[in-house]
Amino acid sequence: MNQTVTFRHKFTIARLAGEPEFFKIAQDEIVRRYTEIENYISNDPIFKATLKPHRVPSNASQIIQEMADAGAICGVGPMAAVAGAIAKYAVLAMQQAGATFAIVDNGGDIAILNDRPVVVGIYTGSAVIHDLGLRIPAHSTLTSVCTSSGVIGHSLSFGKSHASVILADDPVLADAAATALGNRIREKDKFAIEKAMNEVLNFGIAGCIVIIEDYVGFAGEIPEICRVEMNENQIAK
Repeated sequence: MNQTVTFRHKFTIARLAGEPEFFKIAQDEIVRRYTEIENYISNDPIFKATLKPHRVPSNASQIIQEMADAGAICGVGPMAAVAGAIAKYAVLAMQQAGATFAIVDNGGDIAILNDRPVVVGIYTGSAVIHDLGLRIPAHSTLTSVCTSSGVIGHSLSFGKSHASVILADDPVLADAAATALGNRIREKDKFAIEKAMNEVLNFGIAGCIVIIEDYVGFAGEIPEICRVEMNENQIAK
C-alpha cells in the first residue's frame, strides 16, 4: 500500500511517495548524492556559487556532469538543477530495487515513476489562481514536474512568477529549465511570457506553464488540467 513520508537531510526536505519498503533506499540515495555533490564542491567551489554555465572535468561523477550539462543547455548555473538531480537519483534507486510507483518531491522539483495516473498539484501562493493540478498519465519510465517561483520558497529567482512549471522526461533538465523560465518572467506581459516559454521549449522539454497574478500561460505538451485542493502544508519545504 502506497504511503507518503517527509525526509530531511541538511538543506534537503523531500516528500517521498510509494511503498514504504523502498523509502529507506530513497533516503540513503538522497544522503549519498547530497554528500557526493558536497564533496565535489569542496574542490570546485565555483560549481556552487556561479549563476552561469560551468564546465566540469570529464572525470566528474555522473550527477555532477548532468547538472553541468543541464545548466549549459538552459544558461544557468549547475546548482539550478540540484534538487531535480537528487530527486531523480532517489526515484531511480527505488526503481532499481523493484518499485514501479515512486515519487520524490524535493522542494517542488518532482521526479515521478508511476504505473498509474497521478495528480500533481501546483501551489502558487496566489489568492487568484490556485487549486490547479496536472493529471499525469501512467509512465513506465521517469518523468518530472519542476517548479520555480519568484514569490515562494528560498531558491534564487530573478523573476516574479507565482509558478514557472516545466514538464520533461529528465528531472535534472526540468529543474534547470524551471529556473531559466522563472528568471525570464519579470511582469505580467502576455507577449513577453509567450516569448519566454517558446525559448525554454527549445531546451528539449515537453511543456511549460507560467502563473503570474491572474494570468496562466501554456506552451508545448501539457497534461490534463484538473482542480485539486491545495494548501501550504502539502508542499515539500
